Amino acid sequence: MLPTSELIKNTITAGLACSHLEVEGDGRHFSAVIVSDVFSGKRLIQRHRLVYAALGDRMREEIHALSMQTLTPEEFQK
Repeated sequence: MLPTSELIKNTITAGLACSHLEVEGDGRHFSAVIVSDVFSGKRLIQRHRLVYAALGDRMREEIHALSMQTLTPEEFQK
């Protein structure tokens, strides 16, 4: 069974406090806009690793590709 955008969204929010989250996809390829205070002071690769950690095994086993915008609330407001 292919993952849904809603499943990906729920998995991310279960492991990462988000103030805003949008996920779109076709079951294999997804794109996400993720806004969280935990990204403050972190480089892009560190932000992506936090999202990958929240997704856990799903990222390795179910999701073929995930394009992400990882923003702090201040960056999102701009």
